[in-house]
Amino acid sequence: MSSAIPPKSKPLPPGVYCPVISLFKGTPRQEIDYDASYKYFTYLIRSGIHGLVLAGTNAEAVLLSPSERQELVRTARRAAVDLGFHDFPVVAGISGQSTNESLRLAEDAREAGADFGLLLPPSYWPKAVTKDVILDFYTEVADSNILPIVIYSFPAVCNGVDMNSDVMSALAQHPNIVGVKLTCGNAGKVTRLTEEYTHEQFGVYAGSSDWLIPCLSGGGSGCVTGIANVFPKSTAKLFSLWKAGQLDEARKLQGLISQAEKACKEGIAPTKFAAAHFAGSVAGVTDQAAFLPRKPYKASSAATQEWVIGVMRHLVDIESSLPDVRKG
Repeated sequence: MSSAIPPKSKPLPPGVYCPVISLFKGTPRQEIDYDASYKYFTYLIRSGIHGLVLAGTNAEAVLLSPSERQELVRTARRAAVDLGFHDFPVVAGISGQSTNESLRLAEDAREAGADFGLLLPPSYWPKAVTKDVILDFYTEVADSNILPIVIYSFPAVCNGVDMNSDVMSALAQHPNIVGVKLTCGNAGKVTRLTEEYTHEQFGVYAGSSDWLIPCLSGGGSGCVTGIANVFPKSTAKLFSLWKAGQLDEARKLQGLISQAEKACKEGIAPTKFAAAHFAGSVAGVTDQAAFLPRKPYKASSAATQEWVIGVMRHLVDIESSLPDVRKG
């Protein structure tokens, strides 16, 4: 059943992508701290991950203004260029509840330097989100050719709207729809889609790192994972071990990362606390207020914070043992 469609003109490169958390100032309005964001982007790029995702779920995208989204993309692009990574992939969340809003966000993202757009299905009134609505929505945004589109499947933040592999397969036929991020966690979608399409035709990515090896072994192309905010080198190392055929080492590291990943699955607040605790000082961001969720959402409780440290601390030595990646 392999598809005969031509390869996409700009496939999403394989690898581990970090959906970067947003960092805020410790002010009543919690404005974006762009200086801290630049430091954090620099830290992540040097870690060896393969791309950044801005204005995604971990970034609290629905709490960001369009101008904040755009400036974060611009800041990330500047950080990559300053490090000499001129072609470093930057993916921007362009999810809007209307086609018009998504097109506008895509235009903003392209202007700021994004390479790809990550797009959730509409979900404001889920009963009205039929298969035809989803197909028309993605097709119209992709037809605009503003950015290559990566489908974002995450029913938990979309009022339960789920896209099956047949819908994704139909969308994969579009020359400007290049892949999918499966935060639905459905491994069956990986194997069905990779049986039909090569990576160059339509890349398939896990939505977390705790099933990166299962995704890769099923023909997938990588993952987009919140834990890369906390232990980016370890997560990138897992990908490189598998690709190098060091399977025993990869399976061992997969288990360790999976144990730590469960903290990120508890929500954005635990993920941001973990990033502050384990990565903040390494990245040069020492103000703990930068890692608080945007109001009205609350920081994790003391008990949750203690639990997060306990389930993640085993990766500290591995992370610190791995080198930075530098250009040239």
